[in-house]
Amino acid sequence: MKPARLTLALAALAVSLLAVPAFAERNMVPTLDRSFDVCPDRPAEPNWMQEIPLRQAYQRVLVQDIYRAQNLERIIETESCDCEIRFPSWDAAEAEFHEQHASDERWKMLEASDAYNQRANDVRLEAKAICETAGNW
Repeated sequence: MKPARLTLALAALAVSLLAVPAFAERNMVPTLDRSFDVCPDRPAEPNWMQEIPLRQAYQRVLVQDIYRAQNLERIIETESCDCEIRFPSWDAAEAEFHEQHASDERWKMLEASDAYNQRANDVRLEAKAICETAGNW
């Protein structure tokens, strides 16, 4: 009788331990819902960027890097961090990508992405100070 109770208790313990991680994992799934505290009405990425095949995701990243660099530089140029300055339409970034990079090979796009990141990082702190003053960081 005692071995049966011990086996039952161990089985119940094992089941309870297995159930907790499964429940916790369900709560950890990120959502694709866009929700922002600052400038919540920012424009969505163009559809063609969201539909890029995984093997060409570096193209999407490059456009995102162009967008970020342009926007941070624009904040400094205008000394304004209004939402339409910080998060304008994607038109200028798309145009720059198509005019300068769309026909490049992958390695060249990755190099360009690094260069845009460097540009953005060079002005980030100055742009951040302007945006913090405006309450948009």
